[in-house]
Amino acid sequence: MNLLVRILKWLFGSGRSGGATSAGQVSDVGQRTPKRRVRLTSRRRRKPSAIERPFPKPVTSKTSPYLFSSFTPTGRLWGRCHYLDLSLDGDDSLLASYHLPVFHTPQRLADWLGIRVGELAWLVHRSTSDRRPADEQRSHYVYRWVKKRSASLEAGSPNSRPVQTQWRLIEAPKQTLKAAQRKILSEILEKIPAHHAAHGFVRGRSIVSNARPHVGQAVVIKLDLQNFYANVTYSRVVAIFRSMGYCREAAIWLGRLTTSAVPWSLAVPDGDEAMKSLYVRRHLPQGAPTSPALANLSAFGLDVRLSGLLKKFGGNYTRYADDLTLSGSDDFRFSLRCVIPLTEQIVRSERFRLNHRKRKVVRRGHRQLVTGVVVNAKPNIRRDEFDRLKAILYNCVKLGPSSQNRDAHADFSAHLRGRIAFVRQLNPARAEKLWRLFENIRWDGFPPAQGSR
Repeated sequence: MNLLVRILKWLFGSGRSGGATSAGQVSDVGQRTPKRRVRLTSRRRRKPSAIERPFPKPVTSKTSPYLFSSFTPTGRLWGRCHYLDLSLDGDDSLLASYHLPVFHTPQRLADWLGIRVGELAWLVHRSTSDRRPADEQRSHYVYRWVKKRSASLEAGSPNSRPVQTQWRLIEAPKQTLKAAQRKILSEILEKIPAHHAAHGFVRGRSIVSNARPHVGQAVVIKLDLQNFYANVTYSRVVAIFRSMGYCREAAIWLGRLTTSAVPWSLAVPDGDEAMKSLYVRRHLPQGAPTSPALANLSAFGLDVRLSGLLKKFGGNYTRYADDLTLSGSDDFRFSLRCVIPLTEQIVRSERFRLNHRKRKVVRRGHRQLVTGVVVNAKPNIRRDEFDRLKAILYNCVKLGPSSQNRDAHADFSAHLRGRIAFVRQLNPARAEKLWRLFENIRWDGFPPAQGSR
């Protein structure tokens, strides 16, 4: 018993001061006072943005404030209608600073699009309970499943192995909806600048500009965002339009015009219902003209944080659609144990997911590819891609262009000229050899080749 008391005294501090302790020197842990917390000085609160403003109070009236206004949760009560006026919380000055069109109600939006307001409601499936088409025939999109390859190694490498085949849903909008989306793209989305690290689907940038910052680096890390478009949800799209200055009502209708929710009856290849769950919720459709610009804007915070992280460690960062590329010198190479976990943490906090099967770390001495461009010493075309294009041009000279147009291009001549122009951006000497072959092609039965160098 005495031994147990001594052990307890030593554990609770009386025995740590050295020497034996008497029976009266029992420390009372419960009487210890906690450390005083340091209170930080409060900062002056900034003016709340349009997204952070309080939700508008319901307007009680017998008639709606505008067509297609929303009911409050109480709906009709004692013969009176309770509506929410969501057209009052816009920021017209912010819209004017970006030179964006101003509209606050569905009627004004329909007038701007050049359609009737009933047609606008039809485009967003307002008459259905869950704002989605009942079946594929009533949808404003044409659905098509295409295979995608998820490889852990570069295709064509000596160590390549068979990979698991997955599927991607292409949602091509029909004519009326596509015309509305193109107007939203040209007069709204293209006026909002993307981050300087984003190179995909941005005017004046390309896969070549995406690869240039990573030329001659000691290490290149390639990451892939999994289901990039499907993970950009309807609420994020509405928040993007709200950040431009649009009121809640306009942002909701713009969000419905630029997102999609597939019908419950849509057939899924291989019966993979987990894959279907990505597209059942409202998301960015891959195939709509507005989706690339909205995807870039949704990843703006991701680009800001990763650019700052890589700058802190002395590295480089670019993004082309869902392909993230990090690179750096020899000093940066020793920081990878910190950089990669921090990058994954930032991606998760920005509500995206990484495809870990596609993560690659390529060091100096191996072929470093960034969006199909070799970046070891200088931007260059892949040797196998150059040889493949050279063989196509040679066979066009010997056998005729019809023997090589396997993908049935409507203008095969323009297709070949575009591929040669891409090679010229990377290696003008090789492009000159390809152009000499192109000039010897006889286009009998094809539209005349009108292109130049």
